[in-house]
Amino acid sequence: MERVDAPSLRELAALAVRDPHTRDVLLARVRDMALRYSRVRLGRFGAEDTAQDVAQEVCMAVVTALATYEERGLPFEAFVYTITSRKLADVQRAAMRGPAPVAEVPDGPDEGPSPESLAVMRDDAATAMTLMQRLPAQQREILTLRVAVGMSTDETAAALGMSAGAVRVAQHRALTKLRAMLAQAGAGDVA
Repeated sequence: MERVDAPSLRELAALAVRDPHTRDVLLARVRDMALRYSRVRLGRFGAEDTAQDVAQEVCMAVVTALATYEERGLPFEAFVYTITSRKLADVQRAAMRGPAPVAEVPDGPDEGPSPESLAVMRDDAATAMTLMQRLPAQQREILTLRVAVGMSTDETAAALGMSAGAVRVAQHRALTKLRAMLAQAGAGDVA
């Protein structure tokens, strides 16, 4: 969680153009934001390395754009969010094209989660994503940013161009709807 007295991304972006230390602080926060969002969006593909790559590409794009970035009344978070969304769209299109080759075959057993536990986690995630697809797009995006990415109400409001109150109301309605859908599915489809 971010400290209350921490400078905003907008303030950091203004200072980062001429101060390398501030640029590093800005990029660390941008990377964290992009990585969390990428993990959520790429979760069903099981692509942690890809999420790391997307976060890195977002940082490179921000550094490149920083010198010519103009404040236009939108929060810097919206700028980062737009870049991240576009990078993710590129990655998701590439993932749909086909399998990627494996660098090397492992010598021993995998110490990670078992195939069964991965299948259960993916099934639970797929169920949640399926139910979320029934929500209006704005509610889906708010839940993704607030719950999965961990953005604050104010950060989410800034990224989506809404008031913090509107974000809270939409989030409450979305969660209420999801609970109702889970209850309706009950013992049958969703367990």
